[in-house]
Amino acid sequence: MPKKNEAPASFETALNELEHIVTRLESGELPLEEALNEFERGVQLARQGQSKLQQAEQRVQILLAESEDAPLTPLTPDAE
Repeated sequence: MPKKNEAPASFETALNELEHIVTRLESGELPLEEALNEFERGVQLARQGQSKLQQAEQRVQILLAESEDAPLTPLTPDAE
């Protein structure tokens, strides 16, 4: 598991770690101090994930705005 203040390598890694933290917290078996540390890490991961999602959404909006005149067509495997 990454160090407590280390950013995960990817969105998927952060999501996986966050899911693991939620499972541990929901078990109710962690001592209070450890639960608080896990909760703090979870909040950090959630914020990082939200930031990455916002960045991805902005990139998509920029890409769509750059080609306003291009017609949007459904994606089909044969179109490649």
